[in-house]
Amino acid sequence: MKETEVDSKAEFEKSLQANGTEKYVLRLYVTGMTPKSIKAIQNIRKICEENLKGRYELEVIDIYQQPEYAKKEDILAAPTLIKKLPLPLRKFIGDMSNEEKILVGLDLVPKKGKKKQK
Repeated sequence: MKETEVDSKAEFEKSLQANGTEKYVLRLYVTGMTPKSIKAIQNIRKICEENLKGRYELEVIDIYQQPEYAKKEDILAAPTLIKKLPLPLRKFIGDMSNEEKILVGLDLVPKKGKKKQK
C-alpha cells in the first residue's frame, strides 16, 4: 500500500470514529453448513443487527469452498470471526454464542470488572 493510501485510510477511519458512525468489517470463516457453522452465522448476525445496525459489513467465507482464505488468514479452527475494522484486529473462535464476550471484543461494551474513572 502506498503511503498516501495509508494516510487517506487513517484519515477516513478517524473521521468515522469522530462521527460515531464507525463501520465494522467482519469476516466469519465456517466449514460448510455444519450445525456449529449455522449457529455461528445466526448468532453473529443477531449480535450485529442488535448492536451495529447499518454500521457493519459481514462476509461469511466457507473454507471448504475457499481454502486459500483460511491459509491467508491463518485460520486454525472454525468457526472463526475476524474483526478487520475498526482496529485493532481481533479473532473469535466458536459458535459466537457468548454475546458478552463478542460485544467486549468488538469494543461495544466495557469489560466487566473494570470500573470507569470519574
